[in-house]
Amino acid sequence: MTEFPKATLRVGFVGSGFIAHFHLKSMLGVRNVEVTGVYSRSAENRQRFVDQVTEMGLGACTSHDSLESMLRADDVDAIWIVSPNYTRLDVMRTIHAEVKAGRSKVFAVACEKPLARTVREAREMLSLATDAGLNHGYLENQVFSTPVLRGKEIIWRRAASTTGRPYLARAAEEHAGPHEPWFWQGDKQGGGVLSDMMCHSVEVARHLLTAPGAPRSSLRVKAVNGTVANLKWTRPHYADQLRARFGAEVDYRNRPSEDFARGTIALEDEDGNELMIEATTSWAYVGAGLRIQLELLGPEYAMEFNSLSTGLKVFMSREVKGSEGEDLVEKQNAEQGLMPVLEDEPGVYGYTDENRHMVERFRKGETPLETFEDGLGVVEMLMALYRSAEIGETVRFPAPELEDYVPVVARRGA
Repeated sequence: MTEFPKATLRVGFVGSGFIAHFHLKSMLGVRNVEVTGVYSRSAENRQRFVDQVTEMGLGACTSHDSLESMLRADDVDAIWIVSPNYTRLDVMRTIHAEVKAGRSKVFAVACEKPLARTVREAREMLSLATDAGLNHGYLENQVFSTPVLRGKEIIWRRAASTTGRPYLARAAEEHAGPHEPWFWQGDKQGGGVLSDMMCHSVEVARHLLTAPGAPRSSLRVKAVNGTVANLKWTRPHYADQLRARFGAEVDYRNRPSEDFARGTIALEDEDGNELMIEATTSWAYVGAGLRIQLELLGPEYAMEFNSLSTGLKVFMSREVKGSEGEDLVEKQNAEQGLMPVLEDEPGVYGYTDENRHMVERFRKGETPLETFEDGLGVVEMLMALYRSAEIGETVRFPAPELEDYVPVVARRGA
């Protein structure tokens, strides 16, 4: 029987790619945590991860050549699942089996967004965690971004309390495309940009509209309308770029996933007030880098945030030469001209406070703000958006047909 609170939470990572290293950077701002294990398919990537943990002073990290090995280790309390979307259900099944058989002392699990590729997968993720008696957290970083934390607190305390709750949340996230080939493959990722990025947008918007201290269930989804399109990456020149960069499996001449998505979600609060979410996502945006835009509107107030409207900017002339990189902003597109700089990307994007929150809730045996139940709710909204785009109609809730729904671009691997 685990006794709480634990002095230190010892975390094992499943996955050692781009997002895993983003989480590591944020862990520098988290107390009472050590990163003690990592498992992924690539021994080289695992070693790179271990070396970074050592360099950052985050603990004595072991590279495991199997998931079972890490789950059975005596120095791992909680698992962070940050492996590709198509692996997550199998990872969760293995965690469940090891814990239920008494071979693992792991008592908590956190999963990177989205929780799963379909409603059925997401429901099984939740069921497995619950059946194994695991505390579970859904890693949606934008809910914990510093502008969202501060902005929501001010709006609800100063404005909503005197003039009425907010009724419209807008969220947009755009960049020029993902890092890894599996993101571009609809069957592996579960879709295109809608699955990849609108999971952020709908949940941060739902969070902003939810009263402080109230559960997400206090808002009821009523109707969902979605649109998807292929704007850039199906053009022959750019489709050929993808193939040259990622290989023949990423074939956007014949098997594309959407690179643009727009959605509107109508909700109702417990008092019957009508609320709206507007969300837009794109892999076809070429600006300085990743751009996140958020708005929250109410009867007598508004909040807005743009991640590229930074306080720090640098200018570099044509004479400044160098290699390409992402040292100024995520998904950076240029190394010359006037460029925005995010001084603390893990903090602004929400990874630091997200991991601080999860570590403290797990360490104390408390339920996190975002759980697998919330992750399931997000997947339900995403599948409704895909379904709406496919049939050209608004999807009204409850929508039992979503239980077995698979987006068109994901069906070739189903």
